[in-house]
Amino acid sequence: MSVVTVQLGQCGNQVGQQLLHSLLCDAQNGQRKELCTATRERFFHQDTHGELVARAVLIDMEPKVINQSISRAARSGMWRYGETSHFSQKQGSGNNWANGFCVHGPAHREVVEELVRREVERCDRLSGLLAMMSVAGGTGSGVGTYVTQCLRDVYPKSFILNHLTWPYGTGEVIVQNYNSVLTLAHLYQLSDAILVHENDTVHQICSQLLNIKHISFADVNSVIAHQLGSVLQPALTADSQGAYSRNPLGELVSALCCHPEFKLLSISSIPQVPLASMAYSSFSWPSLLKHLRQMLISNTKMEEGIDWQVRPPAAAERSRSLTAGGFNTSLANVLILRGKDVYSAETGGFEDPALYSSWLSPQEAFSVWKSPVPFNKYEKSATLVSNSQALLRPLDSMVGGAWNMFASRAYIHQYTKFGISEEDFLDSFSSLEQVISSYKQLR
Repeated sequence: MSVVTVQLGQCGNQVGQQLLHSLLCDAQNGQRKELCTATRERFFHQDTHGELVARAVLIDMEPKVINQSISRAARSGMWRYGETSHFSQKQGSGNNWANGFCVHGPAHREVVEELVRREVERCDRLSGLLAMMSVAGGTGSGVGTYVTQCLRDVYPKSFILNHLTWPYGTGEVIVQNYNSVLTLAHLYQLSDAILVHENDTVHQICSQLLNIKHISFADVNSVIAHQLGSVLQPALTADSQGAYSRNPLGELVSALCCHPEFKLLSISSIPQVPLASMAYSSFSWPSLLKHLRQMLISNTKMEEGIDWQVRPPAAAERSRSLTAGGFNTSLANVLILRGKDVYSAETGGFEDPALYSSWLSPQEAFSVWKSPVPFNKYEKSATLVSNSQALLRPLDSMVGGAWNMFASRAYIHQYTKFGISEEDFLDSFSSLEQVISSYKQLR
C-alpha cells in the first residue's frame, strides 16, 4: 500500500524532500531487495522510462522553495518529483493563518484536489495521506489546514496523518501562537493523528549531540527527516507474518490513537551521534532501550541530560501530572528497532503497566516493530513514537501565549479582515483547553 505525501509551505516542502531522499538512500544502502522494493512501492512510482517519481504533491504560495526541492531531487539522480505535481503562486500568506485558510486555500481548491487525485489514482492501494507542514506561518498552517479539510472531504475513509513542525519558543513570527492555536484546533477535528516535532528540541539535538556549530534550517530539517524516516521505513510488525508491513499509516494510527481526544504524537530516537564518530561508537540493545525508556518516562528527547531520578509512580501516586513536575504517563507507544541482532532485543521494560494509563492493558498499549536492516548507517537504532503527556508543556505554553495576546486584542484585526471572527478564536481556545485537560487527567 502506498502513501501520498502532501508537502505544504516552506517547512513542509523542505522536510518532505529530505525525508523522501533519506528513505530511498537508506533502503538502497541496506542492500536488502525486499526492503528496497517495499520502500519504492510505498513512496514512489516508476514512469515510462523506469525513473522513480515521488508519490508527492508540493504546495506553496511562493515558488522558491518548491523549485529548490524539485532541483535537489533531480540532482540526486535517484528520483524526482512529477513534472505536474506542484502548485505555487507569486505571493505568500504573510504569516497569517486566516489569509491562507480563508483566501489562498479556497481560491486554489480545485487545482490542489486535482493534483492529489492524480497521485492517489497512481496507487494500487492507498494507505493514507501524509500532510507535512509547520504551524507558525501562514501558508503551511493556514493553507495546510484548508487542504487537510479538503482531503478529509474527498477521502473520508483514508487515514490522514499530519506532521507538524512546532516553532521555536523564543518566536519566529510574532503571531505564531495564534497560527498554532487555529491550526491545531482545526486539525484535531480532521486528522487521524498529529505527529509533532519541536524546533527547540531538534535544535538542541543538533547542538549537543551532533556538535554542529552553526545550525541551519537544513540541519534541523535533516534531523526531523531522519526521525521520520526511522518510523516510515518498512518494518516487520507482530501481524505481518514475516513480510514488511503494508499499511504504515493505518498501523501507526491504530496502535497509538485509540480515542479521538488523544491524537498528539511525539518521537524519540536513539542513538544520535555525528557521522565522524560513528566508526568509534558501539551500542548494545540493553543500553539503548534502558536509555530510551528513561527518556520516555522523564519526558527527555535526548539521551544526554536524562533525569534518572524519575520513576514510575506507585498506584497511590497516579494522580500526579506531568505539569506538576512528575512522571510522563503514556496512553500508547510504538517501539521501532532496526539493525543487528534485533530479534534478541528485550523490550519488556516498555510493557510495564506503570508506564500507561489504566484505560488499556500493556498488551494493547504497546507495540514493537522490527527490521534486521540497519537504519541510516547505525548498526543498531531504536525509535519510540509515543502518545503521552510529552507535548503538554509546549501546548499549554502556546495556548497561554495566544490567550494573553487575544485578551489584549493584539493583531485580531489582521485575522478578522480575512474572515476569521473572534468567536472562531474562542472556539479554538475552548477546543485545545479540553485537549490539555484530557492529557493532564491521564492516569
